[in-house]
Amino acid sequence: MTDTRPTDPVRAALADVVAIPVTPFAEDGTVDEKAHRLLLRRLVGHGVTTLTPNGNTGEFYALTPDERRRAVEVTVEEAGSGATVVAGVGHELPAAVAAARHAAAAGARLVMVHQPVNPYVSDGGWVDYHRGIADAVPELGVVPYIRAPRLTGAALAELGRRCPNVVGVKYAVPDAAAFAAFARDAGLGRFVWVAGLAELYTPSYWAGGATGFTSGLVNVAPRLSLALRDALRAGAYREAMAVWERVRPFEELRAEEGSANNVSVVKEALAALGLCRRDVRPPARTLPAGRRAEVAALVRGWDA
Repeated sequence: MTDTRPTDPVRAALADVVAIPVTPFAEDGTVDEKAHRLLLRRLVGHGVTTLTPNGNTGEFYALTPDERRRAVEVTVEEAGSGATVVAGVGHELPAAVAAARHAAAAGARLVMVHQPVNPYVSDGGWVDYHRGIADAVPELGVVPYIRAPRLTGAALAELGRRCPNVVGVKYAVPDAAAFAAFARDAGLGRFVWVAGLAELYTPSYWAGGATGFTSGLVNVAPRLSLALRDALRAGAYREAMAVWERVRPFEELRAEEGSANNVSVVKEALAALGLCRRDVRPPARTLPAGRRAEVAALVRGWDA
């Protein structure tokens, strides 16, 4: 099979398992930097080469500005030359620009721009928001995070024309047909397409043109995430779906109740492995006892 992955290192980093590391907390509620570093080293040691500090699995919206900046710095330090860092940025435009500039100074290679949380977002305003960030850091690759089904492919195509450093897209609308159409409307070959709904949606999005996928599971079982990537790259869909079946119960737990326990399930699994505490910050909550036992049983069945 011909290898169609991008040769540019920045784009190639997106055509891969894009890990979203958790942010572990200490007993007093502060960020546990020692545990954070150990978890990052574990990812890199297992061959994970793309890391996104300040993603949703990292509890981006529950961290303070200082904590978000430190998360980028720590991730860059632990990534070294072994991994590419894609820093999550967002909130109001000045804050997002400041965070992107900090990420560039810290050594990140790309920024992933969280979906604007303003309840009133027009296509043109969405373009303006992302253009403001992309223009401020022309040296970085920029990756919009698309969660809104009403955004048009034409809006992304316009952003791509205006900002050559917008190199990839994290697409997280749970509709594989909509993704395939959106990618073609925006320009299938113009961007690297990242399946932004983790392993559960990855095979179907891969068929529509995605060449990378985000993962919270990779914090827990990196070998499984990498095995899914390798099978999809090889066109071995039977093997890919065998991995998918193994991780499906875990990912379905994360997706329950509108993904309310998305991070809690990952941290519970890490706690079961003795790698960090299960604590999450509001508005998330730790799992009830019954769910904790369910997650621990799943993890025991894996070679994490």
